[in-house]
Amino acid sequence: MDIAVKSEQVLETETEFREYLKRMSNYQEALGLIGWDLRTGAPKKGAAQRAEVIGTLSADVFKMAVSKEMEKFIETLSSEEAQSNLDDVTKSSLYQCKKTFDKQRNIPEDEFKNYVILTSNAESIWPEAKDTGDFAMFLPYLEKIVAYNRKYTDWVGYEGNRYNALLDDYEPGLTVETLDRVFGELRDRLVPLVKAVQESDSKPETDFLFTHFPKDKQEQLSRALLEQMGYDFEAGRLDTTVHPFAAGLNPNDVRVTTKYDEGDFRTAVFGTIHEGGHALYEQNIDEKYIGTPVCSGTSMGIHESQSLFWENFAGRNKAFWEKNYGLLKENSNGQFDNISLEDFYRGINVAGPSLIRIEADEMTYTLHIIVRYELEKALINGDLEPRDLPEAWNDKMEEYLGVRPQHDGEGVLQDVHWSGGAFGYFPSYALGYVYAAQLMAAMRKDLDTPFEGLLREGSLKPVKEWMTERVHKFGRSKQPLEILQDTTGEGINPKYLIDYLEKKYSDVYELNR
Repeated sequence: MDIAVKSEQVLETETEFREYLKRMSNYQEALGLIGWDLRTGAPKKGAAQRAEVIGTLSADVFKMAVSKEMEKFIETLSSEEAQSNLDDVTKSSLYQCKKTFDKQRNIPEDEFKNYVILTSNAESIWPEAKDTGDFAMFLPYLEKIVAYNRKYTDWVGYEGNRYNALLDDYEPGLTVETLDRVFGELRDRLVPLVKAVQESDSKPETDFLFTHFPKDKQEQLSRALLEQMGYDFEAGRLDTTVHPFAAGLNPNDVRVTTKYDEGDFRTAVFGTIHEGGHALYEQNIDEKYIGTPVCSGTSMGIHESQSLFWENFAGRNKAFWEKNYGLLKENSNGQFDNISLEDFYRGINVAGPSLIRIEADEMTYTLHIIVRYELEKALINGDLEPRDLPEAWNDKMEEYLGVRPQHDGEGVLQDVHWSGGAFGYFPSYALGYVYAAQLMAAMRKDLDTPFEGLLREGSLKPVKEWMTERVHKFGRSKQPLEILQDTTGEGINPKYLIDYLEKKYSDVYELNR
């Protein structure tokens, strides 16, 4: 058979492969929409049936990912002759499909489907357990979820620590060895900083943060800030939920959710900016990847770098509020009228030990993640059982942050992730912060106008465009550490984040005066 005929066969297989991927993508988009609905106000009585629907559709996607048909696509398109004829989109898609196929082919189909149903039900039970502080209500679900994840590591395989199998799902290329080093540096430098801040005599005033701020006014402010960031409302929307998230169905439908607290406007404002950072990533992936597994963020760590960059490096920057303090006052109830910008800036950057991760300040945030990482690693390796989590959680919070939860609702039950089975996810939050600091340092060198100058003007387009060109547009066609290396010239380096936090909080708390 001559080369021309071979190329024609490759073209036909490639076309069939892309059509197959499109069908999978359509299923996944439907699942994303169902999941968004389930977490934004679906009727409580419908949760069990919705879980069945999610389980059935997820099982279908799973079967397609490990089918004989997929195996044939991978075999045919991986040949040397085929590779020379494939475009970059197909090559990247094939890489992702092969990785998924190799990892999931040994997972029993019935176990996978039952697990999806289990986690869907667990996510429905979790809010009530959290609100009532009833760990016993949630424990039976958690025990089954942990048991499955332990088996999962054996099914997909791993090198070194068992937890590496889960890390690879969220942060390809990362290992426990690297995490222990990076997190060790962060913990060793941040714990003393937390102590120094606690002992400072120069504490920011914060009373004005907790006055009544109407929900409708918070929503107006949140929408205005999203628009300023460059979020496209024609390709998205803003809704409310218990635990804020962003849902990227495709680049033209990326939804943001937030939570309004009329007694503390920061929950919505910074939560919305955070989820808006995620949404900007998803909205600006190159549209040529739509309908393929490449059309999503390359890793959860890189995804978190975008949300934390916008929330903290932009949203908690004084220059950002030089532009937006007037907007805040317009939408408030007058509680900021006699508060200077300097006092406001110090107030929103108040720091110190706290119980709730999503409300934690920049300085202590990574310590919350390290607590969860160490507990997850122990759970997956069998060094800790789910029934012992509350006590272990409380002990670590006291050791690293100096606070101890009074009930499980403000302790082990506060995060939604374990109910959804997202073990291996939490480290991404701290890694994202490390990545964000490195990207920030690189951005400062490239921008024609200083970063703070752009914030003061509200001219954020160059910032979004810089991120799009170096991070967003690639989707999963580049690996996370490849993006970091190409953009910053080095691998994971926590020094930038540590230096940033030490400088910022030394200034806010006047530690050097």
